[in-house]
Amino acid sequence: MASVVDQTNPNDRPIAERVEELLAREGPLPIVAAGDPVLRRPAEPFEGQLGPALLARFVGALRRTMHAAPGVGLAAPQVGVPLRIAVVEDPAPVPADVRAARGRVPLPFRVLVNPSYEAVGAERAAFFEGCLSVPGWQAVVARHARVRLRALDEHGVAVDEEFGGWPARIVQHETDHLDGTLYLDRAELRSLSSNEAVAERWTQPTPERAAAALGFALPKRPSGPPA
Repeated sequence: MASVVDQTNPNDRPIAERVEELLAREGPLPIVAAGDPVLRRPAEPFEGQLGPALLARFVGALRRTMHAAPGVGLAAPQVGVPLRIAVVEDPAPVPADVRAARGRVPLPFRVLVNPSYEAVGAERAAFFEGCLSVPGWQAVVARHARVRLRALDEHGVAVDEEFGGWPARIVQHETDHLDGTLYLDRAELRSLSSNEAVAERWTQPTPERAAAALGFALPKRPSGPPA
C-alpha cells in the first residue's frame, strides 16, 4: 500500500504557532524578498492572534531585525507573518542639508498595529527610496508630503497623529507593505538604480539631477501665495 503524503500547507497553521517557530531561531529574523506571495497579499487585521507576551517578543524581534538590516521600518509580512503589524524608528543621522531638503527628522520607535493613512493636503514629495525586501536597488517614489495615521500601539491604545517629511514617507511605506504593495509599485521606474549607482551619482539631497539625467518627471511643487 502506498504511503500517504502529508500535503498540509505549513502556512495553514495558526499564526501564533508559526511566530513561536520563527522566534526559536537565533539572531535577526530572515527577511522575505520580493517574489514571495506573502508580500503581495493584504495582511490579516491583528485581532489578538498573538497573546500579550508573544506579541511583545515578536515586536522585540522585529525591532532587532530592523536595526540589524539596517532599516527604518519593518512590517510583519517582511518576515513571513501576514499580520497588520509594523515597527518604525529613524534616528535620522544625516547632514543638515539632507535633513532640510527631505524633512528627515528623528522618528522615535513605535509599533503600528492595524494602521491606515490618508493624505493631508495635496502636496507630494519625491525622493529615492529603498526596501529591505528588494535589496540592492533604489528608485524615486512620489508620496504624500503629509499624512494622518490611524492605528493602535502594541498595548491597544489608539493612535491618531499627523506626520510630515521623512516620517510620513516611512509610515506610508510600511503601511503599504500591509496592503500587499511594494514601493516599486509607486516608483518612477526610469529612476531605478543600484545602490552603487545611487552612492556614485545620486547622493544629492533632492533627485532633480537624477530626473534630468534619467528622463523622468518630478511632481510640481505647490506655488506660494501671491506676493
